[in-house]
Amino acid sequence: MEKCSLLLTAPPLLVLLVTALNPGDADPQRLPSNLTTSPALKTAEAAAGAHPTAGGRAEGKKEEHLDCPPLGLESLRVDDSQIRASSSQRSGLGPQRGRLNIQSGIQDGDLYDGAWCAQFKDRQQWLEVDAVHPTLFTGVILQGRNSIWSWDWVETYKVQLSNDSVGWQTCMNGTTETIFKGNRDPDTPVLELLPTPTVARFIRINPQSWFSNGSICLRAEVLGCGLQDPADRSEHEPLSKDDLDFRHHSYMEMRKLMKSVREECPNITRIYTIGRSYMGLKLYVMEFSDNPGKHELGEPEFRYVAGMHGNEALGRELLLNLMQFLCKEYLKGNQRVVRLVTETRIHLLPSMNPDGYEAAYEKGSELAGWADGRYNFEGIDLNHNFPDLNNIMWDAQEKAADASKVPNHYIPIPEYYTREDATVAPETRAVISWMQDIPFVLSANLHGGELVVTYPFDCTRDWAPQENTPTADDTFFRWLASVYASTHLVLSNPDRRVCHYEDFQSHNNIINGGAWHTVPGSMNDFSYLHTNCLEVTVELSCDKFPHASELPTEWENNKESLLVYLEQVHRGIKGVVRDKVSRQGIADAIIKVDGHAHDIRSAADGDFWRLLNPGEYKVVVWAKGYFPSMRRCRVGMEPRPTICDFTLTEIPAQRLKEIQAKGGRVPQDHQLRVRALRLRKLRASTKAINRRREKQQLQTRRAS
Repeated sequence: MEKCSLLLTAPPLLVLLVTALNPGDADPQRLPSNLTTSPALKTAEAAAGAHPTAGGRAEGKKEEHLDCPPLGLESLRVDDSQIRASSSQRSGLGPQRGRLNIQSGIQDGDLYDGAWCAQFKDRQQWLEVDAVHPTLFTGVILQGRNSIWSWDWVETYKVQLSNDSVGWQTCMNGTTETIFKGNRDPDTPVLELLPTPTVARFIRINPQSWFSNGSICLRAEVLGCGLQDPADRSEHEPLSKDDLDFRHHSYMEMRKLMKSVREECPNITRIYTIGRSYMGLKLYVMEFSDNPGKHELGEPEFRYVAGMHGNEALGRELLLNLMQFLCKEYLKGNQRVVRLVTETRIHLLPSMNPDGYEAAYEKGSELAGWADGRYNFEGIDLNHNFPDLNNIMWDAQEKAADASKVPNHYIPIPEYYTREDATVAPETRAVISWMQDIPFVLSANLHGGELVVTYPFDCTRDWAPQENTPTADDTFFRWLASVYASTHLVLSNPDRRVCHYEDFQSHNNIINGGAWHTVPGSMNDFSYLHTNCLEVTVELSCDKFPHASELPTEWENNKESLLVYLEQVHRGIKGVVRDKVSRQGIADAIIKVDGHAHDIRSAADGDFWRLLNPGEYKVVVWAKGYFPSMRRCRVGMEPRPTICDFTLTEIPAQRLKEIQAKGGRVPQDHQLRVRALRLRKLRASTKAINRRREKQQLQTRRAS
């Protein structure tokens, strides 16, 4: 059998550990959930009796190749100091850049290029990783250089192992050195398994051939199981004290988990759907409330959305963890959680793009690359697919004689967007309709691949690629972003490493979306300009699709941030706008805060929530057919809202006639009517498209 010989220099204890280690002996919390292999490797698994299943798992008799997780080059668990190289073209292409999926800056030649690149083009070059402790190495994942200017990758390589970084043993194929297959393009990760898992501390990747028109450049991940020292109790401690289901869940597994939470906490949970993906997968939402299914007067509505980009899987798993946590802690009587559930209606959408996720999940956490599964089935980036209301508002302000008279909220969807032939994804249509049905106050959109919190506007004026583009609520948005960033265990660490090429610590780990890069049609901007809801984007981790073994740590990194951000929905002012005579709530009343060029509206029952920083505010409320009302409302430092109710007096019909008779103008609310009309058109076109798609899919199934 092909094998990498066990190192002759291994100390007796190491040899004993290797002898004792069987396929099932790896730490169960560190087993991968869904690594996949190339077709040739699947054939080798089949010969050994392994049976790959959906998601890339192997069941039955299998070798321990797939039982070992990544060391952590991509996740940054491996420190820069643990990576060395034979040579480098320059510091920006040094060994610290040889990490799987690392992204380069726009400019070649800076400190943050997209791979390790050797200075020389010969077969004596190598990239070395120090695992620090004795490790059972099982495989290597290789990727070419990320660059918009250069094409570089390694086509074949050898693997060398050592206990001391002095004496090296090359993996052997019988009596000859094993040649592993590398890449054929810059971006696709390729997994090669060692013929026999081998224990060592150091591993080297030794390129043997490379793209003929390029240089020796690579990004890598190494698979290996750390061998436990029985005397070290810390290695046996769980990575999280919360008893949660830490693994990546397929669509069916996600449904099963949500159902189990519903069954465990039936009095405070509800599962509902807001629509379907292009391929017909339902977009499930989990609701937490002491009165599920109903909007309660004065109780704010909050949402978390994850999985907009299907391959950014961490947010999906964090929301599934959050569901379990809220349920378990509520049953334990955790007063913080009880207060959240009883005073807030919480909505969790774990997978906005389930089609994209399934594509990434099938390849696996390390092999999905940087973009596989990002887009929906139609190839649409959902974060650029919402109506661009920013430029509609800015254009109207530029043309208006008085820009302050231009509506700054509840901006209607443009007419073209409501047509059946508009390029609008079914997932986007579903979320827009959801936003109309529930008066959300606060939201966060969970992404991955970076460590930063961004806030609107995401779209810049005049299509500038980068430009700080603040909203009227810039100070509160900065507060929201800071709340999450300052409580995140990695974001708040001043010694953390840059993920790719941008140092967000210079911005306190928060940044205006437009100042980072312009995103026309973002969900954040649409939410702000079309509804009452303030929303930020949280980039949760450098690794878009962290390995299952990383999930307990990522939960601990984000748990407090998820809770404290949710609690911010109770800041500012809230109240009810009522008719003076009937005492009934008035829907769609406009709430204006003096000095803030962004208004909000009351919900169907007349209640409203205006998120504000501490201070004293002059608030004016107006509704069609009523005299306006003004009062001063003070927001304190306490983490609870100030009650600020309003009673409006209806304008007598005779008074309206007198105003019209004198040529005066009676205030109208044309914008609200247009907004409602466009929404009806969008929903009608969505129904027509869905019926047509369902008919086509039914015909396809019958034909097959």
